[in-house]
Amino acid sequence: MSTLLSSIMTTGFFYSIIRITSPILFATLGAVIVEKAGISNIGLDGTMMISALFGSLTTYWSGSWIVGLLVALVVGVLVSLLMGLFAFNLKTDIILVGIAINMIGSGGTLFLVKVLTQLSEGKSMASTTSLITKAHQIPVWNIPLVKDIPVIGSVVSGHSILTYVAFLFVFLTWVMLYKMPIGLNLRSVGENPNAASSVGVSVMKMRYIAIALSGLMAGFGGAFMSMSYAMGWSQDMVAGRGFIALAAQAMGSGEPLGSMFAAILFGFAQALGIKFSSIGVDSNLASPIPYLVTIIGLVIFAIAKRNKEAKRRKMKAA
Repeated sequence: MSTLLSSIMTTGFFYSIIRITSPILFATLGAVIVEKAGISNIGLDGTMMISALFGSLTTYWSGSWIVGLLVALVVGVLVSLLMGLFAFNLKTDIILVGIAINMIGSGGTLFLVKVLTQLSEGKSMASTTSLITKAHQIPVWNIPLVKDIPVIGSVVSGHSILTYVAFLFVFLTWVMLYKMPIGLNLRSVGENPNAASSVGVSVMKMRYIAIALSGLMAGFGGAFMSMSYAMGWSQDMVAGRGFIALAAQAMGSGEPLGSMFAAILFGFAQALGIKFSSIGVDSNLASPIPYLVTIIGLVIFAIAKRNKEAKRRKMKAA
């Protein structure tokens, strides 16, 4: 226990929490935005995988991480708009569409990477794709002045540029949802689409905007995974972060700030699982920790929400 505590109470551990939280936070913000429009996008995980692949490959082919990032964002948006087409226009159940996207993200990307990179069957997939963006990783930012502050500088400074973008987007998402007309329209569509339509708000347009923004966030998360968190693409590298993001959004009551803290909690759980493995704990016991925390968190959230609703009904009855 003392070994575990001594390894946890280090600047490196807290640094890793922020780093691990970043892709979860991007996807969480995407889940927050679509939830405000009354949509459940369970295809975030698959969208992140597809964006991660195309961002990584484009970076390798172009030699520019900026081009790779832009392609990852465009792909994320296009995948989400495709989901919208099937769900909104063709009236397919959006849950089924999300499941299909996740299946494509898991198995379809493996097929695509074999086709696009012309891998031979005898070659190791992991060793080949790990070279894709090794020389073109998204750069880190050592924050002036802050980097020289003892302890704090080691935790906060030196992260990928996208890490700072993720936390900045928490504030920008709040501003968009509560201080801009587009946010008011999104929330009105989510709360009562018929009332929103009666005052001239295009429900279909708002839903497409919401799911496109969700895809944009997933694109950022996917790009972070293959161009910063790892130096290349590998099969199932997103590892359920899209689903964890949905749990973070639920635990944060669909609000940007609350969802950010929930994402940090899951980042802490993943960092703890990695730390357990590093000190010799069986990986079969350590790897489920983030998912166990997800389940526990959702149970606590469900109980708290049920109690809150019961109290509200009791007050109305009185």
